[in-house]
Amino acid sequence: MQAFTVHQGLVAPMDRDNVDTDAIIPKQFLKSIKRTGFGPNLFDEWRYLDHGEPGQDPASRKPNPDFVLNQPRYAGASILLARANFGCGSSREHAPWALEQYGFRALIAPSFADIFFNNCFKNGLLPIVLPEHEVDKLFDDVAAFPGFQLTIDLPRQRVVRPDGSEIEFDVQPFRKYCLVNGFDDIGLTLRHAEKIARFEGERLARMPWLANTGR
Repeated sequence: MQAFTVHQGLVAPMDRDNVDTDAIIPKQFLKSIKRTGFGPNLFDEWRYLDHGEPGQDPASRKPNPDFVLNQPRYAGASILLARANFGCGSSREHAPWALEQYGFRALIAPSFADIFFNNCFKNGLLPIVLPEHEVDKLFDDVAAFPGFQLTIDLPRQRVVRPDGSEIEFDVQPFRKYCLVNGFDDIGLTLRHAEKIARFEGERLARMPWLANTGR
């Protein structure tokens, strides 16, 4: 998992409440058995005018020119500004996969659905909860200033505006530790690889029949 320390990026606004995970990555794309390739289908039903299916060439699709991520001013955005209850609906982990594979590193909203919020941290995305009035101000700034960027300083737990003013945010210490160090659940376990190998070796020495594969 890619570590997250300080990130500066262009902000794209998703000005809708209750954006659910089926909107983030529609159900037909859950057929894939891979964990990659979901970025082109992020917000598929809003992003394209035609119906999408797995394996389609994005270049052959009809983009919706009115959708925010198709507007040139938001090309390359890596911070998504959203409204309340972002990520509600089913618990599909494909939703943070699609956001991260599109290029987003952080999400800012007044609130997130609980399961989606947890899944973001496990997949290298930083979901930031800010008071609604602060989110409103950021939406105003994004609309007023093309190319509006923010700097997100995770170690200091600050969102930094272009003028240098800062907004503090909370993050649970263990989640912060994992993101700063780039540890997903597997990475956390592999920190103890030597101890695990030693334990397995000692266990097989005591109970050699466990090595029997049954062949």
